[in-house]
Amino acid sequence: MIKALLNGLLAYKDALPLISKLNLWKYFAVPMLISFITALSIGFSAYGFSDDLGGLISSLWIWEWGASTVRTISDIAGALLIIAFGLIAYKHIVMALSAPFMSPVSEKIEAHLYANVHQHRNTSNASQLLRGLKINLRNLAWELLLSIPFLLLSLIPVVGVLATASLFLIQAYYAGFGNMDYTLERHFSYRESINFVKAHRGFATGNGIVFMLFLLIPFVGIILVLPISVTAASTTTLQLLKRQSL
Repeated sequence: MIKALLNGLLAYKDALPLISKLNLWKYFAVPMLISFITALSIGFSAYGFSDDLGGLISSLWIWEWGASTVRTISDIAGALLIIAFGLIAYKHIVMALSAPFMSPVSEKIEAHLYANVHQHRNTSNASQLLRGLKINLRNLAWELLLSIPFLLLSLIPVVGVLATASLFLIQAYYAGFGNMDYTLERHFSYRESINFVKAHRGFATGNGIVFMLFLLIPFVGIILVLPISVTAASTTTLQLLKRQSL
């Protein structure tokens, strides 16, 4: 698991040179725009709805003493909750809508690295979009189900540190999952892809860790996260497929 996770991390070192070598930047314009608009929408939502959610949380405090302090803390907590759920939704929205653009990128990487080696089916833009929506809706549901308990635990001192780390790794896993499926959708059915990623969850998590860290970089992170992470995931996934076929 640890070795696989490290391999998922190390795949990023060759991503930028490969993008430049294959002239892949032209495929990333629309996904970059999708990523930027989605992140902007989530940011405005956090700003606009934090007061409403904060008011709801602070209404649980029935005493007048400390009411203003509780309201301030509740507004901050409301904004953080919206951002937390927004980050979860962000990944899956961007990945699903970018599928028709990312899958061809993965295919070009495969043709470059393993020409005449891998046999895969041809897929249309429509089927790529439908596959992206199906996988990401499934992953969104599971990620929310797993994240909510850890999100609540993260509010508890001491325990919150471990809960936050667990929450980060859950998000990383599903980010890596989505990145790997741009390659897997040409080789596997929906169910086979899920089973494949489960068997290689270390690689998925390693890829997703860097994805999540990219989002911490203001502006640049949301623009570059998908091109670089998908390129890294494609090379790793193709290596795993080659190893499996031997």
